[in-house]
Amino acid sequence: MLVLAIDTATPAVTAGIVAVDEAELVTRADRVTVDPRAHGELIAPHALAAAEAAGVTLRELDAIVCGVGPGPFTGLRAGMATAAAYAHALGIPVYPVCSLDAIAADVVRTEKPFLVFTDARRREVYWAAYDASGARTDGPHVQRPADIDTDIRVAAGDGALQYAAAVGVVPIEPRFPSPAGLVRVARTALLGRAEPEPLTPLYLRRPDAVEPTARKRVTVL
Repeated sequence: MLVLAIDTATPAVTAGIVAVDEAELVTRADRVTVDPRAHGELIAPHALAAAEAAGVTLRELDAIVCGVGPGPFTGLRAGMATAAAYAHALGIPVYPVCSLDAIAADVVRTEKPFLVFTDARRREVYWAAYDASGARTDGPHVQRPADIDTDIRVAAGDGALQYAAAVGVVPIEPRFPSPAGLVRVARTALLGRAEPEPLTPLYLRRPDAVEPTARKRVTVL
């Protein structure tokens, strides 16, 4: 299968073409730019550039895998809208995956559990805990780093680098989701041609923008 993988849940704008079957999973091409302000501008061009570099057209794709967060509202929406638009136009399924799980999928396995942290802004992190096999055991959550109660002492993700001292962890790679990690999380569903879950964002908190309230009356004395 040829899969387009997209993620905009972190400061990295990520798109790639991944070939996957029962025996192997190979990234044919990817485009990644770390810029928290460029998700909407870059994600579609990155997807097209990755397809061109892989020597395929979008019409040759069998499916799309999209990271659904947790992540900030605006950036996350850009990637999910792009994935949904491509899936609709091409008539192919789009599989949602937790972006923290995609990072965990690329962690080099040890005999110890680990955490994944990504930057949630407002001096908070999105985080989840994983066992030694990479299976999620807790989360995802959004929390202030100093308030996280854990005895796990290693963490992947860009948030681990930012808040290592506050949580008391040693940062490990990777920092951001990769196309291969995204597809690895969805591999069983992809190869089984399973019906995808709804493409639902993991915001974990309300957006900053709110509807305006009614104007106050002004009384002239």
